[in-house]
Amino acid sequence: MSQTAPAGAMPPVEVHAADLPLHCPTPAMAAWSSHPRVFLDVTKTGQAQCPYCGTVFKFVGELPHGH
Repeated sequence: MSQTAPAGAMPPVEVHAADLPLHCPTPAMAAWSSHPRVFLDVTKTGQAQCPYCGTVFKFVGELPHGH
């Protein structure tokens, strides 16, 4: 059984070890849609959601040492 995202929902943003420490908004996001920077921990559960804009980030790959 597969789950589908609600209409209009964005797929998770994939992040890698090189993107840590992760914060939202990221440098790739448009300046007009900025909100206060918040650091997100994707290493514990594999994903995190920004409390401001709702963007979901999903960690892929191996965790770096020390995290």
